[in-house]
Amino acid sequence: MRILQLTNKAPWPPTDGGTIATLTLSKGFFLLGHQVSILAMSTEKHHTRLDEIPEHLAAQIDFHLVEVPAKINYRDALSNLLFSNLPYLASRFINEDYSEALIKLLGEKEYDVIQLEGLYLCPYIPLLRRHSKALIAYRAHNIEHEIWDRSKQMAVGFKRLYLSLLTRRLRKFELDYLNSYDVLVSITERDGQMLDRLGNTKPRITSQTGIDLSTLVPTAKDLEFPSLFHIGSLEWGPNQEGLLWFLRECWPLIHAAYPELTFYIAGRNAPAWLETKLKMDGVAFLGEIEDAYKFMNSKAIMMVPLRSGSGMRIKIVEGMALGKAIVSTNIGVEGIAATDRKNILIANEPGEFLQAIAALIENKELYRSVCKNAVEFIREKFDNLAIVSSLIDFYNRQIND
Repeated sequence: MRILQLTNKAPWPPTDGGTIATLTLSKGFFLLGHQVSILAMSTEKHHTRLDEIPEHLAAQIDFHLVEVPAKINYRDALSNLLFSNLPYLASRFINEDYSEALIKLLGEKEYDVIQLEGLYLCPYIPLLRRHSKALIAYRAHNIEHEIWDRSKQMAVGFKRLYLSLLTRRLRKFELDYLNSYDVLVSITERDGQMLDRLGNTKPRITSQTGIDLSTLVPTAKDLEFPSLFHIGSLEWGPNQEGLLWFLRECWPLIHAAYPELTFYIAGRNAPAWLETKLKMDGVAFLGEIEDAYKFMNSKAIMMVPLRSGSGMRIKIVEGMALGKAIVSTNIGVEGIAATDRKNILIANEPGEFLQAIAALIENKELYRSVCKNAVEFIREKFDNLAIVSSLIDFYNRQIND
């Protein structure tokens, strides 16, 4: 099968959930014998050159990059607010150069499936209809308007008013593109059902982001027990909101109960204002980590205090694959179907976080059981090749019907 993936961020290096979801699937397609091309926007935030992509990866996937700045600035945001009905986040990715590159690519090669990696590629569907007969698949990484609606709930003043407007525009944008594709691929069943309720009538499959189990090997050789850690992109609003809430509401209780316990925070692109707020007793801010898996293996309990966001948290899946004991909110674990106190611990309020951490520290049998069950859960449910094979079967049925 000849597959073209369209993405609004370069999938190399795979540094966040979106890029990991795109590249993991691409590699799975290749390993199952399919021809894979990627047309990606190389943005100011996720900038990559072709010569930066590793040779072994370039030999597997036909990469095409288009320079699309897509930068965020207050002047453009204000102009969009006053003179456009489009959500500002989406308008940044509607680009003439990308359209021309896409037309050129479609003129050079025929594809069986064109897969849109996320909502912001949907404006290119009319162009695809004019220049290709391929099956068009919309891969919904999350429910975009839900992310901002949840963030709105925690905002105040002008920010809350702006996020309310952005949420309404994003919801309308999502609704406008419902059923303009041929098939819907939801990364979580929850998101798929939500899109069905919003009006999707096209054939749908839930295809989670899989894990290359050969690259995630649990080891306790250098484990620091007890210890807490958080790892994730620190430029992403929901991560910032969750961390600040945790440090304000939960950490004082935890630090008082376990004054020797260290909470390690790792992640890329933390703004200066956030770094300042992370300077607290018992908190160690490490910034971007060279080897994320080595870091995760060295720490005991992973904290995911998300209170907004949507889709599936790849870092939870990676943490479970590495045998980490994870304490997460219900929002953090959405779409993963993990079981409280079996392979993860769920906490939503400050007292619940303290109780979960205390249970894992004081009860080593529970700690070991959760870690072991987490690995088994991921190996059973998130094997990448099995997930990709099921998606290919779905595409073949749609093409041959």
